[in-house]
Amino acid sequence: MFKIPESVLVVIYTPQLEVLLIERAGQPGFWQSVTGSKDSLDEPARQTALREVQEETGIVATADRLHDWALTNIYEIYPVWRHRYAPGVTHNTEQVFGLCLPGPCQVSLNPREHTAWQWLPHDAAADLCFSPSNAEAILLLPRFMA
Repeated sequence: MFKIPESVLVVIYTPQLEVLLIERAGQPGFWQSVTGSKDSLDEPARQTALREVQEETGIVATADRLHDWALTNIYEIYPVWRHRYAPGVTHNTEQVFGLCLPGPCQVSLNPREHTAWQWLPHDAAADLCFSPSNAEAILLLPRFMA
């Protein structure tokens, strides 16, 4: 079954602008926020975001802490991952969310997907991200603080 080219990006952060990054398994140095594709075309993006946060970090997020930033990125899928999509699919549409936690916490990674995690100041986290859209979202974080 092919992946749906609609996904979410969830920037997990604290009120002190610390951001959680996770390192992709099989791609050392590829640090990112939580990301993931919809399981079905009719799955709401908010549900996808909550599911992916739990699957990738073990954090059980509550809907009141998850904020839709009303940002959508359309980007070219890296060639290394295109085989996961239907033939001819080259772009993905990503909806951006923020998840504010009271402070840094321990996470439980899915070792098939990620191998390491760290909390960093938001500017350092943006510098470390391999994805330009992820880095840009992190840099916008102060704008979304309540």
